[in-house]
Amino acid sequence: MINLKNKIIVVVGGSGMLGKEFVKEIRENDGIAINADINQQSDIGNHTFECNITDEKSIVQLIDAVIKKFGRIDGWINTAYPRTADWGAKIDTISFDSWRKNVDMHLNGYFICSKLAIDAMLPNKKGSLINISSIYGVVGPDFTIYEGTEMTMPAAYSAIKGGLINLGQYLASYYGKSGIRVNTISPGGIFDNQPASFLKNYNNKVPLKRMGTPQDIAPAAVYLLSDASSYVTGHNLIIDGGWTCI
Repeated sequence: MINLKNKIIVVVGGSGMLGKEFVKEIRENDGIAINADINQQSDIGNHTFECNITDEKSIVQLIDAVIKKFGRIDGWINTAYPRTADWGAKIDTISFDSWRKNVDMHLNGYFICSKLAIDAMLPNKKGSLINISSIYGVVGPDFTIYEGTEMTMPAAYSAIKGGLINLGQYLASYYGKSGIRVNTISPGGIFDNQPASFLKNYNNKVPLKRMGTPQDIAPAAVYLLSDASSYVTGHNLIIDGGWTCI
């Protein structure tokens, strides 16, 4: 039976669409979930903490508060989604400055969180870290699904998410001898009231004929955080309704 009883797990980006479900699922499986988000107030007794992943000092303060309160960190999920105001612009209009800022905030932010979280886990010689990537870190986007909409797949998103998959493999290889497991979850498209034409195009392509939901993704995180996955590390778990199999 999968259970997270008494495990101390930090969810960075815990107020986001996926993050909320991760926090909920962890708590429903008897874990102690700390919602660390830029939109949260710091109240560690209430299991919330304000955290900006682009600020190393902010992450250090979060970790210090969790260790002081609970004595350890057992698990960590990076699911924050920082981005610039022009996020979603098509590649021919993206400025280099925008590209650089997005890579710095997102990919570099996940690296800082991962490194500091693992440092906090090392004394216990055990821990599980999960980075949230995407199918677009694995395959190129199908731009036909955006036809008839103003939507596109941001170029920086693909580069960032692909980088996170390889970062996870590196960390898993390096820290495996220390008992730290590092895995990645790559969701497919998640329903978020997208335009009807996009939904039709997406659903027509994906084998299961629907977009995913946060509830489709969160149980996998519980598994990877639990002792049931004690021999799983360096893995990229794709949860996409079959998108990448065709």
